[in-house]
Amino acid sequence: MAFSRLSVSAGPGSLELRLDGKPVIRHSAASPFARAGRGEGSFEMNRGNFRISDRELESVELREAELLESSREAAIVRFSAGGRHILIARCAIEDGRLVLRLEAGDEAARLADRWAFRLVAEAAEKVYGCGEQFSYLDLRGREFPLWTSEQGVGRNKATEITRLADAEGGSGGDYFWTFFPQPSFVSSRRLWAYLDTSAYAAFDFRAPERHELRAWALPERLVVGSAGTMRGIVEDLSAFFGRQGLLPDWAYDGVILGVQGGTEAVLAKLGAARAAGVPVCGIWAQDWEGINLTSFGQRLRWNWVWDRERYPGLDEAILRLQGEGVRFLGYINPYLAKDRSLFLEARERGFLAKDGSGADYLVDFGEFEAGIVDLTSPAAFEWYKSVIRGNLLGFGLSGWMADFGEYLPTDAILASGESAEEAHNAWPALWARCNREAVDACGPEAAAEILYFMRAGGPGSQRQCPMMWAGDQNVDWSEDDGLPSVIPAALSLGLSGHGLSHSDIGGYTTLYGMKRTKELFMRWAEQAALSPLMRGHEGNRPMDNWQFDSDAETLSHLASMGRLHVALKPYLKAAVAENAERGIPVMRPVFLEHEEDEAAWSIKDEYLLGPDLLVAPVIRELARSRTVHLPPGDWLPLWGGPRLSAPAPAGLDLEADATIGRPPAFYRAGSPWAGLFRRAAAAAAGETGPAGAAPAAGAAGGALPPGRPPA
Repeated sequence: MAFSRLSVSAGPGSLELRLDGKPVIRHSAASPFARAGRGEGSFEMNRGNFRISDRELESVELREAELLESSREAAIVRFSAGGRHILIARCAIEDGRLVLRLEAGDEAARLADRWAFRLVAEAAEKVYGCGEQFSYLDLRGREFPLWTSEQGVGRNKATEITRLADAEGGSGGDYFWTFFPQPSFVSSRRLWAYLDTSAYAAFDFRAPERHELRAWALPERLVVGSAGTMRGIVEDLSAFFGRQGLLPDWAYDGVILGVQGGTEAVLAKLGAARAAGVPVCGIWAQDWEGINLTSFGQRLRWNWVWDRERYPGLDEAILRLQGEGVRFLGYINPYLAKDRSLFLEARERGFLAKDGSGADYLVDFGEFEAGIVDLTSPAAFEWYKSVIRGNLLGFGLSGWMADFGEYLPTDAILASGESAEEAHNAWPALWARCNREAVDACGPEAAAEILYFMRAGGPGSQRQCPMMWAGDQNVDWSEDDGLPSVIPAALSLGLSGHGLSHSDIGGYTTLYGMKRTKELFMRWAEQAALSPLMRGHEGNRPMDNWQFDSDAETLSHLASMGRLHVALKPYLKAAVAENAERGIPVMRPVFLEHEEDEAAWSIKDEYLLGPDLLVAPVIRELARSRTVHLPPGDWLPLWGGPRLSAPAPAGLDLEADATIGRPPAFYRAGSPWAGLFRRAAAAAAGETGPAGAAPAAGAAGGALPPGRPPA
């Protein structure tokens, strides 16, 4: 039968569903759509790192399919095996998308806790998304388990760093470890799909003719969207999950210095940065509430109350700094250090998650324990919102790192009665909502001035979290866990509906002999300047790392990159507005704007910042040039030089100069932002003039929305 966008055809032992003429499900007895079974899973958590195993008890392919009902608006399909393990799929177009609502039709199916579903694939198809993925952009040819956890140290079993981390607590990780897993993907077939479950899942893209989506619970629904272009796909997917709003205006006005050590220390570092000409819009001091020294390095007190001894007079300093155009940001997470004041209050009021014996569940965070604020308890949720409102917002913070969210143990007992195993992947979005509601309670005008950022996430984080950061990268050049990894991380997030992200300038994790070098810091700062937000971090062992003020040359370089970022403010604001209005990410893969360019679909080490600025960060140590792919069209080097013509449809590969301080970047000839780009390059070079000013609308470089020609 035919629908306006959906068609369903059934024959003896076969069934096919198409959306906009594209086959989505192709069922036969030899290759059934669904499989049901049972298993015994095991989760072992050590400081946010998980070892997950499964013992299969039963697995049944549902080879029989029967079209029970069909009309112009809906279809109901019954899948089964020998009359048992009945799965009912109610198929309909909802809000322009194909939705299969899945129901267990008999006791055998209700007992099943292992489900798999097959979607049609093509051999040449490319696949992206699955949340934040650090090692690969195109996911084709691999399987991706989806479980929120620490990202891992090294994330590559072939590296020595990963081997050392695995030997010490199993924290080395693998290519699929991520803070932000999401059971969704987008396809070069101009389709997207989402499996609506918070249970442990795995998406398998290895077979040439199918994608297999597995979950340890029956999903509520399978959603598939279709559009004519990849921009249309991302726009539809982001509308489904929700979109981020605008950033505070002050966030574009320079670098957020990641510093710590007390009031006197951070003010001294701010003074040094300003004296060197660094535009500073904020101070981010994670230790505002105190420190806890461990063998890992300098940790925090995990008691979200101003440390008056470490930061004397900070309340007055915050007000003074804000008057000078510098915001102060802090830190919080959803856990409370044992026996400190907030922990004692939460324990007294029954706001902590429990263990099997009914005692407060204490999680080992590395030489100290912490309780879990039970966000499923409405009273605990409201209480923690009041902590954020009173202790952070009421104190005068303009933002914070809303850290963690991945550590919910699967054997915890929650106030809601739900399984902690199924709540685990949903926990980061719940933590994001707690922050969002606390900020929104301030009123729209005050809330618009607040910026918090998170590393953990999942479905629903999009509408609750204004900014992601890429987590705890190594202070190195490694592809899977160093500077190169933050590019596919941002691009995959953008293709999962979260178009605003950034990373710690210089990385964070300093272990096993790794130390941040001067060159690494500079190259990371270059990439950050050409991203939505510039923010630094001293790392877990600050004394081992090269810092922004380690010498005059580094300060000068940061000043140059900061000026570049500030000068791009009108362009960045327009790109952020496009993300808020249409869900098109600020940092976007090249193919999103250039689908005709076959090479663009495989590029994971360069990106478009907005529609018109191509960025190719230097991600190799000692490199003074790098290969750049220009998509079809005419391009101009940001730092000056002749026009370059990239022929259609193949584009152009060239070896670009990559002098430190001049990261390879090119803007589209004829861009309405051309004048702004020229002035931004001049500002980075220290030339005077209104580099950050937007030209009049309609002129070259005019303040127009990205991709929109002058009137």
